[in-house]
Amino acid sequence: MAVKIRLKRMGKIRAPYYRIVVADSRKKRDGAVIEEIGKYHPTEEPSFIEVDSDRAQYWLGVGAQPTEQVAAILKVTGDWAKHTGEGDTAGSLKSAEAKQSAEDAIAEADKAAAASREKAAATKAEAPAEGAEEAPAEGERTEDAAEATTDEA
Repeated sequence: MAVKIRLKRMGKIRAPYYRIVVADSRKKRDGAVIEEIGKYHPTEEPSFIEVDSDRAQYWLGVGAQPTEQVAAILKVTGDWAKHTGEGDTAGSLKSAEAKQSAEDAIAEADKAAAASREKAAATKAEAPAEGAEEAPAEGERTEDAAEATTDEA
């Protein structure tokens, strides 16, 4: 039996995610599998990749052939280098940043809002002292406003 390590597509239209599976090469892409050894979510930033390294090493050791896509994933995780014994086994997998809790996000937003209110209050306090002239009324041109102020004086 020819065994392949390949991707099994799951998810919705335009929102795919994959399981890395070991399956008979004669079976359908999303058909029966021997074992699931990992997950791959390409739509996340950075892409989510999770591989059971021990099981991947076992299946590669007994002769299972990875597809091109799975071989690329195994190179990123460092499992391919472990199998072949060449290069850096650390891999180049990037992990996602830790998500900020809701309480922290709210506290940060409150700080930003308070800072902007203080800045606005400071700007209002300085504004009347700088400009002694009044702005023209709505519908009035600046020349008309200047004439009106000189006539009144």
